[in-house]
Amino acid sequence: MFLELIATIFAGIACAGVAMLVNLATGRRLPKWILPVAAGGGMIAMTISNEYTWFARTAERLPEGVTIAMTVEEQSWFRPWTQLAPYVERFAAVDTASLRRNENLPDQRMADVYFFGRWSPVNLAPMLFDCAGARSALLIDGAAFDADGGVSDAAWQAMPAGDPILKLACEI
Repeated sequence: MFLELIATIFAGIACAGVAMLVNLATGRRLPKWILPVAAGGGMIAMTISNEYTWFARTAERLPEGVTIAMTVEEQSWFRPWTQLAPYVERFAAVDTASLRRNENLPDQRMADVYFFGRWSPVNLAPMLFDCAGARSALLIDGAAFDADGGVSDAAWQAMPAGDPILKLACEI
């Protein structure tokens, strides 16, 4: 976030510099307000660019075995350009390399799910998926396993049958 702020400031300085050079080349015929408008426009353009490229930059840095399951696009009234082209504000990824199965419970899978947000830290949640029952349980506080390897204290939550996270965890 700090580097994006520095980049935005330098974009404003660069655009103001270009406007100053254009003003000098035209014999100082441009109005005085052109420099701050150019600086502000450059800063806004840099901010918009960072918003739209965040997802691609973050996704390409994911380790091997971490697969993006779903994305959430953002549209807002105070960013009118998002009405035409929404940007990805957050996404969830499943660590398919850490996916575990239990031979005694073939319809259940356990995997780490990462939740990424544009302005929030990455959250890791170990989750248990019941593929046959279309449900999941967060295992944040640990889990108690019974004799056959099943989780005995899981707080199951129903999931829609087409949920992309459930679908990804159960297809593997």
